[in-house]
Amino acid sequence: MDNLFTTLDSLNEEIISIRRHLHKHPELSFEEVETPKYIADFHEQLGHEVKTGVGGNGVLAYLKGNHEGPTVALRADFDALPIHEETDLEFQSVNDGVMHACGHDGHTATLLGVAKALNKHKDDLHGTVVFIHQHAEELPPGGAKPMIEDGVLHGVDVIFGTHLQAQMPLYEINYRTDELQASSDSFEVTIFGKGGHGAMPQDTKDSILIASQLVDNFQQIVSRRVNPLQSAVLSVCSFEAIGPYNVIANTAKIKGTVRTLNEETRELMEQEMQRVIEGTCHLSGADFEFKYDRGYPVLINHKEETEFVMEVAETVPEVQEIKETEPIMGGEDYSYYLQEVKGTYFFTGAQPEGTENPYPHHHPKFDIDEKSLVIAAKILAKSTMEYMLKNK
Repeated sequence: MDNLFTTLDSLNEEIISIRRHLHKHPELSFEEVETPKYIADFHEQLGHEVKTGVGGNGVLAYLKGNHEGPTVALRADFDALPIHEETDLEFQSVNDGVMHACGHDGHTATLLGVAKALNKHKDDLHGTVVFIHQHAEELPPGGAKPMIEDGVLHGVDVIFGTHLQAQMPLYEINYRTDELQASSDSFEVTIFGKGGHGAMPQDTKDSILIASQLVDNFQQIVSRRVNPLQSAVLSVCSFEAIGPYNVIANTAKIKGTVRTLNEETRELMEQEMQRVIEGTCHLSGADFEFKYDRGYPVLINHKEETEFVMEVAETVPEVQEIKETEPIMGGEDYSYYLQEVKGTYFFTGAQPEGTENPYPHHHPKFDIDEKSLVIAAKILAKSTMEYMLKNK
């Protein structure tokens, strides 16, 4: 294992170079063309069996060790976001309006570094490694589900993955043995009122007023209908009622997101929203249309596999602290993999050193400390080899 760490240290500059190349050439979810080609070419040069176009734009690569044993899957996403970059980095995005603002470039670079390191140690591998390079994590319905439907988990015994966290201290690892991330649903409500002259509101059914009441009434669902011991978020993020200054709009539309940490609360939120919408519109005699789209499910880690990976993390020289974290309400389609096979997903600290208030994920000035890449790589690579030895 010391030799494995030495190999990864020797690959550190190459891993950083890969990250910078990917950062400079980002591609949006479901529009990835050159990135999967780059990934496939990298694996082919290592002699790995490669499949492209998996579940859409995904890439799958296989490394078979020289000994029989279990099959370990490692996953990294590679899509970017529709954000205009403002970092002024030397390797800033050349694709206007598209940016790697969530660390997926680092995830992919890390996994490619792991692939090269494990390839160099395949004589010590007791099993098969499946490298899952996933497209379209950022945009539901996401890339994980179609890739699973295309067979990426066939024969897989366990799956490991990590997310670089720019607002988490470098050299720190965060984990959780159960619910780590929330389900991620979206909604859209259109209020059909009766427009009219702004000076004669008595002749209208004011869609703007009704929608405003709805926004207010929604806040009572989490505070008064959800068990205080459960977690839920209902955020209205868009309100649209366009028209002249003196015309009460005929329709108003609100959009937003719902996050929960279990299916019972998820069901309750949708049911209560329907009830509140019906009641609010009934009082004003307005009609409505309610669309509720279920996104990614709750990400639930498996206890034994999580504890195993954290034991490995303790042996990585650069890791200074390992902490169990509270759940976060952000969504992640890695949850689909954990519904099918055992495994875990953890956070690797990537806060730029010397920065007290780093820019958050999905911000135009987002950046990571590249020293985090080799730390993540060491945990994933050693977890793979240790799991194989433990279960051969």
